[in-house]
Amino acid sequence: MFITGAASGIGRATATHFGAEGAKVFAADVNADGLRETTETIRQAGGAGAGSVCDVSDMTAVETAVAGAVKLFGGIDILVNAAGVGGFARLEETDEKTFQRTVGINLGGVFHTTKAAMPHLLARPGANVVNVGSTASLRGQAYASVYSASKAALVLFTRSIALEFATRGVRANCVCPGGVRTPLARGFQLRDDFEPHLLEYSRPPAVGTFSEPEDIARVIAFLASEDAKMINGAMLVADHGTLA
Repeated sequence: MFITGAASGIGRATATHFGAEGAKVFAADVNADGLRETTETIRQAGGAGAGSVCDVSDMTAVETAVAGAVKLFGGIDILVNAAGVGGFARLEETDEKTFQRTVGINLGGVFHTTKAAMPHLLARPGANVVNVGSTASLRGQAYASVYSASKAALVLFTRSIALEFATRGVRANCVCPGGVRTPLARGFQLRDDFEPHLLEYSRPPAVGTFSEPEDIARVIAFLASEDAKMINGAMLVADHGTLA
């Protein structure tokens, strides 16, 4: 498998989960130290893990990483896109650099990895893509307009490639977590200057309990497994009922 965002959070939990299950894991992230920790954890548990420092917003870097994974492990049968950035901020505070970085990673990164990996996925029966979205992609989210828009675009990208490759043997699905205890979540802190009547819509999750990265890793593993072979183009919400 090839996984992005593997240095921490959901990406790391997913990489180590797959490694423990016997998968050959090629991990990618911009965080070299975190990436090293992830691959070492996989190896110490007896799994096959390797990694490459990679900025998913850079197509050339992605193509190089994918080529390295194929050369090392002989192919790619599962692509997991877990790399993502975001945080709460008022629209008027959001500058062009933040906008471009958010869209470039959350959407552009998925386009890059999917395009680069697809020839190799098509060569493997039962291959599939699992993208990590967000409940913010399925409803309006105050103080996260750019993040929400990038994740909403990711949902339709997922559904579109699911249709495009449905007859060619590659599935594509998206897991949409609510609040998860990850480094990324620290960017979504409520502020005193936010409008009180909007805070309820920005306070995940409904039952007051954050998920752990390992919880989402198990959902991703299910979507990538043969048990989910009839699931294609789906948005699997894992949010403790926040959107219920």
